[in-house]
Amino acid sequence: MSSKRFIAIAGNIGSGKTTLTTMLSKHYTWEPHFEVVVDNPYLADFYADMNRWSMQLQVFFLSKRFQAHQTITKSSSSGIQDRSIYEDAHIFARALRESGKMDERDYQNYFELYSTMTQFLTPPDLVVYVRRSVQNLKERIRERGRDYEQDIPTAYLEHLNICYDEWMEKYTLGKRLIVNADNLDVRDNPDHFHYVVQSIENCLEQPELSFHC
Repeated sequence: MSSKRFIAIAGNIGSGKTTLTTMLSKHYTWEPHFEVVVDNPYLADFYADMNRWSMQLQVFFLSKRFQAHQTITKSSSSGIQDRSIYEDAHIFARALRESGKMDERDYQNYFELYSTMTQFLTPPDLVVYVRRSVQNLKERIRERGRDYEQDIPTAYLEHLNICYDEWMEKYTLGKRLIVNADNLDVRDNPDHFHYVVQSIENCLEQPELSFHC
């Protein structure tokens, strides 16, 4: 793939999107843009009190992902983004509002800001959704051992998965690829990684907008 590409890797908490972003960036020598986790000033507070910190966290992520998205589209080189700006609104902010953890007034204010910002963005060439069952997500979250993630409610992960499935079903901004990853280990199994790489290349070459693997 010699032409410039913009790929976004989407996925729930613990889905393995960061691992896949890292491996694809090295495989194709694409510039990676990772989600801000370690230096995020709100994340630990959010998991301790979602109602108190939901708006602040979402605005923080919105700003950072808008900046990363613009950097990729303005660059002459291909880029790959660990979680897209679209997930901020259609997955996480939606789930927080529907679960009562974000005030309706705050949500409407947030979504208006999101809608205004995304008018100035060119969508990715391809969104790759790394889909895992909630049980698989919880196992992976436990294995990576981030203290503030260990008490994430199962219901929250289930809600996010529902939002992801519905978002992917309606996504029409560009091509999309859904990778059912429960039985995949792209980090330690080269065949599994090659399978995902081939699926991405097949999807980019096809005229259709949807593809599952």
